[in-house]
Amino acid sequence: SLKMALATFCSRALGLVREQFIAYLFGASSFTDAFLIAYRIPNLLRDLFAEGAFSAAFVPTFVAANIESQEKARKLLWALVSLLTIVSLSMAVFICIFTPEIINIFAPTYQSDPEKFKVTILLTRIMSPFLCLISIAALFMGVLNSLKIFFIPSFAPVFFNISMILSMLVFPGILINNGAEPILSLAIGVLIGGLAQAFVQFPLIIKHNFGPISPGKIFSTETKKVLILLGPGLLGFAASQINLLVNTVLASSTIIGAVSWLSFSFRLFQLPVGILSVSIGNSNLVHFSSAWKQGKKDEAKGYFSSSYFLSFFLVMPAMIALFTCADEMISVIFEHGKFSANSTEMTAKALRWYALGLPMYSIYKIFVPTFYAIDRQKIPVICSVLGIAVNIIFCVYYTPIYGFEVLAIGTTISMLLNTSLQGIILKKDLSLNINVFLNIRIFKIIMASIITYFFILWLKLQVVFLKTDLMSEILVLTLYLVAIALCYFLLCVIFGERKAVSSIIRRFSKRKRT
Repeated sequence: SLKMALATFCSRALGLVREQFIAYLFGASSFTDAFLIAYRIPNLLRDLFAEGAFSAAFVPTFVAANIESQEKARKLLWALVSLLTIVSLSMAVFICIFTPEIINIFAPTYQSDPEKFKVTILLTRIMSPFLCLISIAALFMGVLNSLKIFFIPSFAPVFFNISMILSMLVFPGILINNGAEPILSLAIGVLIGGLAQAFVQFPLIIKHNFGPISPGKIFSTETKKVLILLGPGLLGFAASQINLLVNTVLASSTIIGAVSWLSFSFRLFQLPVGILSVSIGNSNLVHFSSAWKQGKKDEAKGYFSSSYFLSFFLVMPAMIALFTCADEMISVIFEHGKFSANSTEMTAKALRWYALGLPMYSIYKIFVPTFYAIDRQKIPVICSVLGIAVNIIFCVYYTPIYGFEVLAIGTTISMLLNTSLQGIILKKDLSLNINVFLNIRIFKIIMASIITYFFILWLKLQVVFLKTDLMSEILVLTLYLVAIALCYFLLCVIFGERKAVSSIIRRFSKRKRT
């Protein structure tokens, strides 16, 4: 999982650089909102394929097929490549044909601004083939993770971010000279980035003897098994997209910039989620599935328990940092060029609410794949639908009263409910003791977190963050973040978690040397 975390850190760091470029060049403007709405439409399947139900359905099936026969697993891979290509390209064509109608659903107020509406349509059409590219990239990632190859698949998104950054450097001038909007450079970058993300994993697929082959029947027994496992996930995915649709409509109808503020804050929130939670969750899925399929249930439970603790242990200081230093982070990272001080304030409000849900979001990334590995895929779907229903009711009622930040609050409340329900059911399904979830070690982590929180508030009163020059801002923010890490891990050592802290330091030191 540390290999994945290191690779994902590189990806997320470049992702922040990408967001900095967007904020600097375009700010939280109406055209930035237009891009984010347009990107959301062809990107609907990203969560399903890249980090969601498809991966959770595919990996256990692929692992079982590969144990039986490598040839069988290879045919399963290319049967799904064929199927995904046909389905995703068909959806891309559908999006291109009905773009105006789709945008009217996602952002009904955009039609009142003809120029913004026109640009959103063009952006959506340019990015529509991204569906196919990201689906294949995610499929390759699932195969390589199943083979316990974690670094390159997790590093692949780096090439997506590099493509977008280069596109913003190269294409705006060309577009302006040809009478086009420079925001189109983002759409071009998305398309090139999706291709790069799939292509960079392909040599490893060939190296491990899973290169292209005629799958024979596309709808083989194994393919059907993946689709059956995916069925409940599609229901949950549909519910999450209804949730996303409602949130998008509500955000686009509040104030210009709201879509961008929520997007920028969620990107920062996703930094620890991607580096820690997704990495630990994907690693747990592979190891847990392998042990469970071989009948080693105690070993599988051990993987689950250690992943749960590790996720909670590592994510708590990240939550404190995001909550206490939201304004400072956003000021340093985004408040340049066309990104104003008001945008910093608004983005920070949303980030603090997202941050409170970080521990639950982290645990969710472990729970969901575990249900798929034990063939109980309906459970996370039911829990998600209930959480989403609560979120929609909450947001529809309170957003007109309190504004866009309610959407971030609703996400956190929804995740708290969803994860709590899943934990209760997993305890029963895996015959786990309550001590796996709530024990003295977790209590010590919570106590260390509370003390660290009050310490950083005191430190901020002693060393005040002033918006003078960028270097001074970076130094003060770095002081805050280092102080949070040192205080938290020192307290964990004092409370008796020296072994956990030493293990993390030792693994990262080893990774650095290698």
